[in-house]
Parts: sequence; C-alpha cells; structure tokens
Amino acid sequence: MPKPKCIIRQAEEKDLLAILEITNYEILKGTALYHYKQKTLEEQKLWFENKLAAKRPVLVLEQNKVVVGFGTYDTFRPFEGFKYSVEHSLYIHKNFRGLGLGKLLLKALISQAKKDRLHTMIAGIDAENKASISLHYQLGFREVGRFPEVGFKFERWLDLVFMQLNLSKK
Repeated sequence: MPKPKCIIRQAEEKDLLAILEITNYEILKGTALYHYKQKTLEEQKLWFENKLAAKRPVLVLEQNKVVVGFGTYDTFRPFEGFKYSVEHSLYIHKNFRGLGLGKLLLKALISQAKKDRLHTMIAGIDAENKASISLHYQLGFREVGRFPEVGFKFERWLDLVFMQLNLSKK
C-alpha cells in the first residue's frame, strides 16, 4: 500500500476551519491548551491575521489534501530582548496521532526558525503529554523548567514543562 502523501505549507485562509476544529478539540477534550471556551471562526481569523502581520509562520500539514495538523511560533515574551527567542505550538488532529506527523511538522518549524535567524525555540508542554515531550527530546530539545500546578483544567491542577532548543548549535 502506498504511503499517504504529506505536504507542509504556509496556511491560507481556507485552512482556518480545519485549524479551528483541531484547536477546539484540544480546548474541549485535551490539556494541550489551557483554555476553557471554544474559539469562534472570527477569533481564529483574527489570530491568523495577527500572525501574518507579525510575519510569523503558520504551517499546515496536509495528508491526501486534508489538513491534519498545524504549527506556528511567536515571540517568547513581548520585550525587545526576547526577539530571537520564540515559543512554538504544534497540534495534530486526534485521528492522525502516532504516525510521525508531529515530527515532520516540528522539523519544518525548526527549519523555518533557522531561516528566520532565530536563536532558540521554546515549548510549553503539559507534563502529562508524554508523546510531545518525547518528540521534543528526539529533535534535540532539553527540559529547562517544570512548573507544578500552574494550570487548572477539568477540575484538576496541571504541571507545565518548558523545553528549549538552541538553534545555533543544531
């Protein structure tokens, strides 16, 4: 059986419904996002427009012409001294996890960050998300901090792990 064809490309407005579906699933069912309320299409459009205005990538991963994941990054903190450090986000549709697609997408984000001449990438990951933590280790990220009980969702406290990749050394 032939392998499904995967394409990673810059997102377009037509991809926002798929991005919204992935995002809202995580809000309602997961702990990858510490939000409580689903996003609307209007909010997703504004998010996308802000990314474009800031010249930040929003990459989508298509499998057989269906968007099954997306990733992006933005400035780690809103102060001039952090302009070479970004925090990224990466999400794969629930039906396509465990297939190595997250690794493809994260590699593309790392490559884009290097092209953008950034110095470091940071990931904030829910401590229970062992798959994401493992993926980041595989690509050279290292745990640099762990914050116990900083998030609250589904009536329980959540720990947050910070991982970092120095792009100059990789």
